[in-house]
Amino acid sequence: MTKSSTSALTANLLCVLSMMIWAGGISAADLVIPLLRPEPLNALRMGLSALFLLVIWWASEGFGPIRRANWIKGILVGSLIGLGAWLLVLGQARGGAVTVAVISATMPVVGIALEVILDGRRLTLALVLGLILAVAGGFLALDFAAGGLSLGLGALFCFASVVSFTLGSRLTVTAFPHESPLGRTAISLVGASIAAGAVVALQTLYGIPLPGFAAWGWPEVGALLMFSVGAVGIAQWLFVMAVGRIGIGMTTLHMNATPFYVMMILFAFGGSWNWTHALAAAIVGLGVLIAQGIIPLPQQDKP
Repeated sequence: MTKSSTSALTANLLCVLSMMIWAGGISAADLVIPLLRPEPLNALRMGLSALFLLVIWWASEGFGPIRRANWIKGILVGSLIGLGAWLLVLGQARGGAVTVAVISATMPVVGIALEVILDGRRLTLALVLGLILAVAGGFLALDFAAGGLSLGLGALFCFASVVSFTLGSRLTVTAFPHESPLGRTAISLVGASIAAGAVVALQTLYGIPLPGFAAWGWPEVGALLMFSVGAVGIAQWLFVMAVGRIGIGMTTLHMNATPFYVMMILFAFGGSWNWTHALAAAIVGLGVLIAQGIIPLPQQDKP
C-alpha cells in the first residue's frame, strides 16, 4: 500500500469515527434540547467543547502554541462555525426537521463547489458520480413521514448554515497552516463559542432571561457532555484532521451516512434495524470510494 493510499484510508477512517461520535451526540441531544433554549444551548455546547480542546492542547503541546496563536483570525473563522450552528436552529424552527435534513444532505455539493471555486479543483466523471451517489444516499435516508418539507425562509437559513459551517471547517485548516489539527480545531471553537455567547448576551440585553438548571440531573449532564465535548469538540477535531488530508469536499461526502450511525446506536440500545438507512449508507460509501478513485471507473477505449 502506497503512502498516499494509506493517508486516504486513515482520512476516511477518521471521517467514519467523526460521524459516529456526532451521531452519538445527536442521540443524546433528546435529553437536553427540551431543557434549554437553542441559543444558550448552542453557546454552552461551543464553550464546553472549546474548553475541553484547549486543555487537551495545553497538555499535549504546552502553552507556547496557545500563546502564539492568531486569536483574532480564530475568532473570525470560528464565528462561521458558531453562525452555522445558530442558523441551523433558526432553520429548524421555521422549516422543521425534514427541511434541515434535506438541505443538510447537500453539504457535499457545497464542499466540492468550494474546492472548485477556491482551489481550482477539476470536476471528473468519478467525482461527479461519487457526489451524486453520496447525495442520493443522503436523501434515501430521510424520514419524510416526520413532517413536510418547507422551501421558504427555513430552507434559506438551513442552506446558509451549511455554507457557513463548510466554509468555516475549510478555513480551520487553511487559515492556520502552522498549527496542529488539535490547535486549529481549538482556535476555531473558541471563536465559535465567542460568537454563540455574543448572541446570548444580546438576548439578555433585550430582556430574555438566562436559563436555569434546576431540572438537571446526572443523565442530562452526561448527555450535554456527549452533545458538546463529543459531538462538537472530538468530532470536529477528527473532521478537521480528515479535511487536512483529503479536503473539505471528500470529507463532507461522509456526512450523509450519519442517519445510519444514529440507527446503529439506537439499535444497540434496543431500537429496530432500518434496512433503508443501511442501504443509504452503502450508497454513500460507494460514492466516497468512487469519488476518491479507490474504486476506479472502467476506462473506455479511445477510437
